[in-house]
Amino acid sequence: MRTTEVTDRMVFVRTALKGISGVPVTPYDANGQIDETLLAGVIVRLADAGIHNLMAAGNTGEFFSLSIEEIRRVHAVTAEAANGKCLVSAAVGRSLIEAKALARDAIAAGAGAIMGHHPMDPFAGPAAQADYFLALADASTVPVIAYVRTDTFSVDDFRRLASHGNIAGIKFASTNLMLLAEVIRSTEDLPAIWVCGLAEAWAPAFYAVGAEGFTSGFVNVFPEISLKVHAALAAGDFAAARKLINGFSRFEELRTHYRNGSNVTVVKEALTIMGTEVGAVRLPGVPHLSEGERTVLRSIIAAQVA
Repeated sequence: MRTTEVTDRMVFVRTALKGISGVPVTPYDANGQIDETLLAGVIVRLADAGIHNLMAAGNTGEFFSLSIEEIRRVHAVTAEAANGKCLVSAAVGRSLIEAKALARDAIAAGAGAIMGHHPMDPFAGPAAQADYFLALADASTVPVIAYVRTDTFSVDDFRRLASHGNIAGIKFASTNLMLLAEVIRSTEDLPAIWVCGLAEAWAPAFYAVGAEGFTSGFVNVFPEISLKVHAALAAGDFAAARKLINGFSRFEELRTHYRNGSNVTVVKEALTIMGTEVGAVRLPGVPHLSEGERTVLRSIIAAQVA
């Protein structure tokens, strides 16, 4: 690939990261298998709405509950259904061997970027986890996004990630904003994008210290609201962004129940309430909400569509 093509691809990916990185749910049929037709419908809806980046098989897509072959199918269906309307970032992870293999297959299926899930090995060292992302970036022929879910990386480790020529950005998913601010200050000379990995509720604070773009699971339900939040933040209108976010704060609070075990459950049940049956969440996520929680969710949805 020519140098200009590589540069153009990196610019495209970084531009998309400054927008919304939506994480689509993975629908299941009555037998608990992936419903590829429904998945394609979810993707078409989000791409047509104008979501900038779709992270196929991300956490809202139940990455860690899918088999390796199921992850491959989610990547392929997403890339085909998006049809070039937005960036598709294929989520990979687990062992480095599996992550590299998934990345190769996703790229062959049409993914424009790779998102490396945070390595979850309980005996992993922080610097070695950074090395994991670097090795994935070395092996990938498209830009890589590092999904960091810890504040144990040193500033030097973060700088190593941001310095890599094939890492487009870092999805920072820690509430340690002091660390984020220091990391952004220390990498001002580098082009990597710092993305809010904690969704809309945290996005104003992340933007205030220099992050750009945010991830979203809520986008599955009301993409138009997420897009309004993004437009407000991009314009520097923090008051408007907060007002919009306050409007669905109960939805996000409901997702934190059971130590965040209902994070995906709320999104899936909201889609079901709105007429798209996408199946229960797989264990060890919380498969279903209680009837009381479902009643609250119905009222939240009704307020948004009123």
